[in-house]
Amino acid sequence: MRLKDIQKVFHQELDVIYGKNEVASFFNILMSHYLKLNRIALVLEPELTVSKEEEQPLFEALSRLKQEEPIQYIIGETQFYDLTFKVNEHTLIPRPETEELVLWIVKCHSERSEESQLKILDIGTGTGCIAISLAKHLPKAKVYALDVSKEALKVARQNAELNNVEVHFINANILNRDSWNLEFKDLQFDIIVSNPPYVRNQEKAEIKNNVLKHEPHLALFVEDHDPLQFYHAISDIAVDKLTENGLLFFEINQYLGNETKQLLHNKGFKDLELKTDIFGNNRMLKGLKNF
Repeated sequence: MRLKDIQKVFHQELDVIYGKNEVASFFNILMSHYLKLNRIALVLEPELTVSKEEEQPLFEALSRLKQEEPIQYIIGETQFYDLTFKVNEHTLIPRPETEELVLWIVKCHSERSEESQLKILDIGTGTGCIAISLAKHLPKAKVYALDVSKEALKVARQNAELNNVEVHFINANILNRDSWNLEFKDLQFDIIVSNPPYVRNQEKAEIKNNVLKHEPHLALFVEDHDPLQFYHAISDIAVDKLTENGLLFFEINQYLGNETKQLLHNKGFKDLELKTDIFGNNRMLKGLKNF
């Protein structure tokens, strides 16, 4: 079958769901992943044909896209901070906003990392994207990463190996002090970072189906009556486990920036800085432990 005809089928079936431009992007990604062809291939060779065996994964992907499954889960990987990460239904798909958080930390600590071995803890690591990117770009740092999901940690360990970095992974529930306290008994950290669940149930109407139907709710949503529960718990960890002048970094709910900042103020953190993302939304928060 001509590859161009398969492309036409994609547009016929999917444009109404995603729009023409996004469907074109999906097809280019699938061509690259399954056929090792770039998007110019169809321009240069419009009569290019593929075998039954070669077209099968394309049509399987089409079926999954019709169910609004994320393209990253279909191909099993995504790009984050110029690195490749495996993803599956047990992990959130890393977002560009989180790349900005990593960049902020790297900029704050790249010079310091050259002077001494930083100790970093990433809480709620998921794919390991934050921890692994920091380990890659702060190579002298010693990085720890924690998650409640054993399945997510399996993926994170694969990603650490894939990107050739060493990260110490821990399975624990940060809402249960007893489950993490023993793990960190003799440890102090220079940096604690977290992108915890922060989307309130009342905000589900704003979430696209590809996220709502397929990404793990455990890593996304919090109860409306206590949307900052993870920030309280993680801040308490930081009070105990950050070194003097250590820094706490959060990705946050854009609607709760001031509330989250006030929480850190109440815990005693200094030099609080609320930072917007590329879309102009309150998305990141930094606090200094100096008490």
